[in-house]
Amino acid sequence: MTCLPALGQSESSPKTAPSASIVAQPTDYGLFRIAGTVVNAATGGPLRRATVAALAIVDSRTVATTETDSQGHFALERLPAAKYQLTASKRGFRTAFYDEHGEFNTAIVTGTDQETGNIVFWFTPGAVLRGLVTADGGDPVERAQVILFRKPNDHAPGARIALAGAADTDDSGAYEFANLEAGEYLLAVKAEPWYALHRLNPQSRQRPANDPSAVLDVAYPLTFFDSATEEAEAAPILLAGGARVEADIGLHAVPALHIAVEIPRAQDGKPSPAEPSLRQRIFGQQVLSEAFPSPGDPREPTVEFGGIAPGHYELTQEDPPRIVDLDATASQTVDSTLGSPAVAVSGTLRTASDSAPDEDVTMALESMDRERRRNSLEAICKQGSFSFPLVPPGNWELWAESSGTPLPIAEIALGKQSYAGNQVQVRDRPLSIAVTLSSRETRIEGFARRDGKGVAGAMLVLVPKDTGAMRAFARRDQSDSDGSFAFGNVAPGLYTIVAIQDGWELDWARPEVIARYLPGGISVTVTDTSGKLLRLSEPVSVRAR
Repeated sequence: MTCLPALGQSESSPKTAPSASIVAQPTDYGLFRIAGTVVNAATGGPLRRATVAALAIVDSRTVATTETDSQGHFALERLPAAKYQLTASKRGFRTAFYDEHGEFNTAIVTGTDQETGNIVFWFTPGAVLRGLVTADGGDPVERAQVILFRKPNDHAPGARIALAGAADTDDSGAYEFANLEAGEYLLAVKAEPWYALHRLNPQSRQRPANDPSAVLDVAYPLTFFDSATEEAEAAPILLAGGARVEADIGLHAVPALHIAVEIPRAQDGKPSPAEPSLRQRIFGQQVLSEAFPSPGDPREPTVEFGGIAPGHYELTQEDPPRIVDLDATASQTVDSTLGSPAVAVSGTLRTASDSAPDEDVTMALESMDRERRRNSLEAICKQGSFSFPLVPPGNWELWAESSGTPLPIAEIALGKQSYAGNQVQVRDRPLSIAVTLSSRETRIEGFARRDGKGVAGAMLVLVPKDTGAMRAFARRDQSDSDGSFAFGNVAPGLYTIVAIQDGWELDWARPEVIARYLPGGISVTVTDTSGKLLRLSEPVSVRAR
């Protein structure tokens, strides 16, 4: 990161919060208050005029709201004894939950034995990432497409780089992403030189050697920060809360390539009516652009993509569907017989009780051929049906997820035959499967404690006995203010529950990392007869990281 400017705000200030003078006590018979101070996590100072709200756990309904005073103090009055999520919001800040760690946070429990009057809400301001996109000679590039990606930071199994936003540059070449969450990001830029002229000779499919416009047949390669043209060389950008970071990217025009694709002829001798398409993917999942061939002489058995920048592409030929991975470094002609035939994989998704899932489910196919590093494929399962239209042959793993929670797959049926697990073998013909999810109706509730007292904000991990099944069966939660926690949608199996203080930066899904915490955990067995609720008879001891 030495190539980046210094961060706009420093987090080196000691996080010593102003003292809150409000003491939690019943404001009326059976009614309580939640009170404390909202603190700017970037400066350590109190934050005035921030909106604080208490939300009902069941339906996220706003129960009470207030605004902090000049010292950052707040008080939510006359609350029934219950469990509440606490949120804060303010212009220039990302709305956040109290003690938030990704999708987890600490809820506040009110009651006669609960201390809820000295809450310190560390509130992180949004970060800003801006920069200039320039071309050769320092000229600004207008209408360049700048795409922002966020790297996963919670070590969850299967976590992938995700699209975080997109913006076009203005006439000065400037772009900006505001109010970003702290984390690690990647940038990519796609643009076309304004003066580029891509011309073809329809008769010869070649540019005449003396064509003066040849010098204008140029393109910008897909370019990553810091001005790299290879995805593996993309430099990460680390954003702290409230940071203001400049990330400039320079584009360099290179001679454009021409990709000719042979078109197979049908039995009547005529060229196939199906046209190929050329796509460019980024970080394994985002289709950045799609190119279609230019019109040519219909009598010729080829079509051509012109004005293509050097790079990595995926060529799809539709009749029959074939996928070719192209590492385009020079103009070339692609044989229509190259590539892997792609077929449709479709199916149904059912719960253990043979009903369709209540919510839309994200389905993912991931190649088991690690050497080829094939992109993962995603589809949305709606009303129990899903389809992957173009899947190359090979061995794949099928995953299901709903609202960020993995859904374990119990078995897959192919015709009248079924087998356990989540592996799918794709050959050279369309595949129709029936997928059954594991029974996952059990909810596990318990308390995380140390020295007999509840510990708030601890990371709880439900670890399957077979640590190789972490991705499908592991669960996490964060303990609430009284130390309570719950794991939902737990499938039958043998587990160990561990509680780790300040464990959110741990690479917890790696068996060798979580193994050292297992001896201090609690063993739990979930069966088909465990019912919908399983309460632990003893607390989970919280261990230091």
